[in-house]
Amino acid sequence: MTEIAFAGLPILTAPGRVMTPRDASEQLVAAACAWVGSGPARICDVGTGSGAIAIAIARECPETVVWATDTSRCAVALARANVRRHGLEGRVVVEHGDLLDPVPGELDVIVANLPYLPLELAPRRPELAAEPPDAVFAAGDGLGPYRRLLAAAPERLAHDGCLLLQLHRRVHPFARPALAAA
Repeated sequence: MTEIAFAGLPILTAPGRVMTPRDASEQLVAAACAWVGSGPARICDVGTGSGAIAIAIARECPETVVWATDTSRCAVALARANVRRHGLEGRVVVEHGDLLDPVPGELDVIVANLPYLPLELAPRRPELAAEPPDAVFAAGDGLGPYRRLLAAAPERLAHDGCLLLQLHRRVHPFARPALAAA
């Protein structure tokens, strides 16, 4: 394991097994915190990896409960270790499962930084060779995980909720009413 700094917090990572969070993900944290403000909120970090985004949101927004999901058992174990390390067990819940499936109830904000590159590009992206392939690459055009989340989000978001997607180093916000057009 390796320790990195993310949003000013020490986070354990497992190179080659769990994607190392990037600086661009700090924009996702900032956008989520701006959306919820200082009030209570239920947030889900889909594809949590090391849990860095979920932990940073929970630290910045003390009135939130953050769910963190991942399909990788290694990522879930690492995220849980990071949550314990930061003393956030009561506010960050890490679950193994697909997208929003493990999360009960309605959410105020959903954040996600999912695989988005076509699997066929893997051999031409040597700079990503140290990352777990399923955290970066997906079948077809690579955007299937995002499409599935866009389809699932309207049923899970509160009326005034928001889906925040990180894609190509940018945050793309979708207020619940705009999800149908996305």
